[in-house]
Amino acid sequence: MRCVFDTNVLVSSLLLPDSKPRQALDKALREGKVLVSFAALAELYDVLSRKQFRRYVDEEEVRSFLAALTREAQWIDVEARIQACRGPKDDKFLELAVSGQGTHIVTGDIDLLVLNPFRGIELLPPHRFLEIRK
Repeated sequence: MRCVFDTNVLVSSLLLPDSKPRQALDKALREGKVLVSFAALAELYDVLSRKQFRRYVDEEEVRSFLAALTREAQWIDVEARIQACRGPKDDKFLELAVSGQGTHIVTGDIDLLVLNPFRGIELLPPHRFLEIRK
């Protein structure tokens, strides 16, 4: 399994270590590959750097999370250009999955979920991803 995680799922997995998003990320790292790109990680860093998150995680926790993710994940050079989402900022996750031959996009974003399936890629929320057998 080759998985893309959207920003909100990754933020939740950091902020809530016992959550379904964190369990989904751990499952993907354990049983398959997590795919990342510069654009996806740049957005994640930008979101986690916002002042509103400082009361939950400090800069060191953010750096540690990003370092672990980049170390464990597979970097993908995104070549696909896609315009399919109602929210154009979400297209980066489709582009990453298509470029990296992804099998799943884990998201809670309805703008992505309504596209399921997309070019043979399953889009599903974390709790549904956890139901998938190896």
